[in-house]
Amino acid sequence: MTTYETILSRCEDAIGFITLNRPEKRNAMNPRMHTEMNLALDELIEDDGVRVIILTGSGESFSPGNDLKEFFTEQMERPIEFRRASLKFAEWREKLRTCPKPTIAAVNGWCLGGGMSVVCLADFAIAAEEAKFGLPEINFGMFPAGGATKGPLELIPHRDALDMALTGRNIDAAEAERLRLINRRVPRARLMDECIALANELKKKDPLALMIAKEAFWRDKELSYPAAIDLETGKMRELNFLQKGQWVSDGIRKFLDKQYKPSESSFTQVPDKKD
Repeated sequence: MTTYETILSRCEDAIGFITLNRPEKRNAMNPRMHTEMNLALDELIEDDGVRVIILTGSGESFSPGNDLKEFFTEQMERPIEFRRASLKFAEWREKLRTCPKPTIAAVNGWCLGGGMSVVCLADFAIAAEEAKFGLPEINFGMFPAGGATKGPLELIPHRDALDMALTGRNIDAAEAERLRLINRRVPRARLMDECIALANELKKKDPLALMIAKEAFWRDKELSYPAAIDLETGKMRELNFLQKGQWVSDGIRKFLDKQYKPSESSFTQVPDKKD
């Protein structure tokens, strides 16, 4: 894997790991990190050996968002560079959102502003019990921009998102779980084990089915019910084409032969009957 300055990237047992790695700055994101995140995501997405991607932070922080000094104080004096860095941030978050592989945010600590917008775009989010979430921008005369308003609104009730944005208060992992900002919280010592266990479960599923399911869920959010039905019908045909009919010839056959029970596992993991 490529070596980077501000992140760590590796692959192990078909799981790609990206770690935001500026612990001395609580993993605040600077222009270099945005460039490297684009490269790392491209590398893991294009690697057919990677089935799931886990994103986390070094030390006791996930990320407090953009590095205010490097991203704003210095870059704002050079508007072209500021725009370029902003576009790089938007670019890699869109790659995360549309990633054809399942993504898991392992929120190990502080997760604020732009850091929270990243977590909102992952397919799953598991947080350490010590994690804190917030939109603090209002406290220094700004508002949650660059996706930090849109992200929470996709997941939690409008009134709760507005509460966080207008008061700038932080919430703990228990409240984040109650609001469904995260899937669940676990002791910090178990965080990566829980994320890897989820990744291993996802690895059992058909990667093409996972990809199409993600596309359908994101697209359906913006469609009327009739349009969504049309989309899903088309996506089902697309998946059948990509799988060369495996779902019909293998999956349904095993279901009819009672080799697959919905409460137990993926049909791809159930052994064939002995002749």
